[in-house]
Amino acid sequence: MTATPTVDTAALDRTVTELRDGAESWTRTPLAERIALLERLLPRIADRAAAMAADAAAAKGYDATSPWAAEDWIGAPWALAQGTGAYLHVLRRIAAGKDPVEARAVHERDGRTLVDVFPATGWDRLLLNGFTAQVWTRPGTTPRQVLDRAAGEYRGRPGRPGVALVLGAGNVAAITALDILHKLIVEGRVVVAKMNPVNAYLRPHFEHVFAEFRERGWVRFVDGGAAEGAYLAGHEGVAELHVTGSDRTHDAIVWGTDEQAEERRRADTPLLDKPFSTELGGVSPCIVTPGPWSAADFRYQAEHIVTSKMNNSGHNCVASQILVLPRDWDGSERLLAEIRTVLGELPPRTDYYPGAGGRLGAVLQEHPEAETYGEGSCRVLVPDVPAEHDVLITDEVFGSALGVVRLPGATVDEFLPAAVEFANDTLPGTLGATLLVHPTTRRAHRAAVDAAIAGLRYGTLGINVWSAIGFLLGFTPWGAHPGHTRQDIGSGIGFVHNAFMLEDVQKTVLEAPFAPAPRGLFTGSPSLSPRPPYFVTNRTALTTVERLTRFTAAPSAAKLPGIFASALRG
Repeated sequence: MTATPTVDTAALDRTVTELRDGAESWTRTPLAERIALLERLLPRIADRAAAMAADAAAAKGYDATSPWAAEDWIGAPWALAQGTGAYLHVLRRIAAGKDPVEARAVHERDGRTLVDVFPATGWDRLLLNGFTAQVWTRPGTTPRQVLDRAAGEYRGRPGRPGVALVLGAGNVAAITALDILHKLIVEGRVVVAKMNPVNAYLRPHFEHVFAEFRERGWVRFVDGGAAEGAYLAGHEGVAELHVTGSDRTHDAIVWGTDEQAEERRRADTPLLDKPFSTELGGVSPCIVTPGPWSAADFRYQAEHIVTSKMNNSGHNCVASQILVLPRDWDGSERLLAEIRTVLGELPPRTDYYPGAGGRLGAVLQEHPEAETYGEGSCRVLVPDVPAEHDVLITDEVFGSALGVVRLPGATVDEFLPAAVEFANDTLPGTLGATLLVHPTTRRAHRAAVDAAIAGLRYGTLGINVWSAIGFLLGFTPWGAHPGHTRQDIGSGIGFVHNAFMLEDVQKTVLEAPFAPAPRGLFTGSPSLSPRPPYFVTNRTALTTVERLTRFTAAPSAAKLPGIFASALRG
């Protein structure tokens, strides 16, 4: 018999009380002081960057010098420094008497208001050359409303002092820290963050990074599991919650886990009735549009697709789980051949997240024909998945299994509507999707491609870029496409990050060059960007992202030559 965990409720009560006592002082903290706090937070990130990445690497089972460790720099110190810098950029604009968003960045197209949010700085244009992002607002939102409603916390909206609970994610290190920043900076709440047991080793690093916020009673960290999380969620001193996890996590908190849980859900009588934002994942597609791809294109995009699956061993809420290919395109088999080659070339690693073995086992049981790659056969490719009623279609595997669905359509104009319908109506979740399309194809079939971009119901849509990159940029809102409810939570409710503090967000459309420099010149996607350092095949990724992190925490032109020298060899 399993013993019931003992919760130190007295300690948790003290934590909440300390935060409630500090909430008013955070609300009163002037803009100039908030800017200064963030400026002093950046060097603290740099202080702990190497140790943070090394601890993550050790927890995942490889050395800090392994090529895999690049993801731990990207997903921890760099993402945190980038997010902090994004908030600083916007807060400094407000402090200078400017609107949070430049008026010229807000425009209308086809009756919809769009906001250009990336690149936002000169450094962005240089370091991620060719990468762009637009926020699409909800239908009916006008440009004037976008400008007037942005950053309400700093432009007349009354403060709302109170305690927010952040239930930390266990997969990507920066998630918890970025959620804390969002609650503090965008929503004006003080924060108790419960660390996830999977990466609770990050707590000392986060306590160092947020030291000033802790000293002044604005942030607290606690350890524990589901029992501690449930106690804090129901605490009378906690005003609201933010959760990153699965729909099961949300439903357990809101509806309970007993025999009456489903009845409560149907009747909409929750056990917990507090404001609740969530980021919950799903089954993310990568849709490949047929086109005039060269041999180099097939190789590059194979590396891209494998990255979107194998980064962090697939333990990402927007890891590509279903590769959607045109059944009638002769390039589909060429692309799969390159994917197989890339999967076989990667260095060994394991799926470290709890439960991954069982979930991969379920895939292999349903698909005995599946192909496995790497030591321990932890990379799974299922090259022909039925378009419905399959574990890869219905369940988020949250591990290193990639399924391939082939849809009919002899032309772009036939294939893309079928792919959009499949992604929207068959695959669960609306967090992120990726669409690969050759520039020549986009020009020749602009109406079909534009319709697909508009029609895909995802919070972040990546065009020639894995949608997860939207999580990293800071300026781009991150969350599910609107439409979910607590009774049918899907990929969640609400957006985080969102440094411009925009209201009425529907989705972000992120774009990147189809091919790297200099080859992009010949494919119609010219840029200065080489193979991205987040590619799992990038040979110098670790060095590049270490240098990029140091730069982002303390920008200096003197650091650029070292970044470029490493990046160009990747």
